[in-house]
Amino acid sequence: MASNQPAPEAPAPFRTGGPGEDGRTWEEWNPTEDSLRPVRGRHRVAKQRGLARSSTVLGVGVIAAVGAGGMASAQSKPPVSISLPDSIADNLPDAKSLPGVGSFMSADQAKDAVTGASPLTTAGITAAEAESGTTDAGEALRARILQQAEQQQAGAEAEVRAAEEKAAAEEAAAQAAKQQSAAEAKAAAKKKAAEEAAEKKAEAERLAKLAASYAIPTSSYTITSTFGQSGSMWSSGHHTGLDFAAPTGTPVKAVHSGTVKSAGWSGSYGYRTVLELDDGTEVWYCHQSSMDVTAGQKVSTGDTIGRVGATGNVTGPHLHLEIHTADGSGIDPMGWLRGKGLSV
Repeated sequence: MASNQPAPEAPAPFRTGGPGEDGRTWEEWNPTEDSLRPVRGRHRVAKQRGLARSSTVLGVGVIAAVGAGGMASAQSKPPVSISLPDSIADNLPDAKSLPGVGSFMSADQAKDAVTGASPLTTAGITAAEAESGTTDAGEALRARILQQAEQQQAGAEAEVRAAEEKAAAEEAAAQAAKQQSAAEAKAAAKKKAAEEAAEKKAEAERLAKLAASYAIPTSSYTITSTFGQSGSMWSSGHHTGLDFAAPTGTPVKAVHSGTVKSAGWSGSYGYRTVLELDDGTEVWYCHQSSMDVTAGQKVSTGDTIGRVGATGNVTGPHLHLEIHTADGSGIDPMGWLRGKGLSV
């Protein structure tokens, strides 16, 4: 069984070079493990190194616990203000006068850095939040997160609205372009119809004007033979004019103003009158029973120049009308008369 007697006390340290109280000269004593008797039994003291380590761990745990407790109870405890007595605050140096600090701080910030005192729970709260009544940092952070989320949601909704408005604008532009194209096509068609109507009207006016200056060569007639018609009755093998069958003595009129080039007997044509117009065209009136004009005489449209008859190579009374151009070529009298606005 181990002994419970205390270990022997070590002699008190002393220094060399001087006498003690009893007049003896002492040397410095340096205690070591060898100079101390080990403690017997179960009541041994642990080495200093282990004790230091345990103390360190215990200190860290205490700090962590205190910090955790402080963090856990920070929201429930009232704000703690940190302030300094006026005697100390008045003697503190100006923050702007500190090397490397003054250049980064305004006058208001420097003043707040020295004399400001605010609760710890209000750290990080902006002036606007403080004015609105917010005193809790956690609540302020939550409000900021919600505000940011609302801003992001509003931005997304704005983008969607902008895209919808853009699509609507593009659709409206396409519809407007389509309607404009249709309107332009309709206007073009209307313009074309108006132009065609104007052309027809102008042509009708031109023909009416020509008709006023041209006249049908006779009246009470019937067309019996046309230009180019073939047959043995004509020496050339085909008909060279237009035949107006009418009673003998029916007046023959000048189709247009001109000069009588010749008037007299002309073989198989019988009595023939040749009227030369201003453009050189010649109008031949053949098979007349009588002639009322002479060569060189000027006549106007509608003037009587002779009478329908049956002289020459004929089978009955009629007016044989031929049209010759300035170069002497014979053309269709019916087409020529219609080209002057006359209905034959």
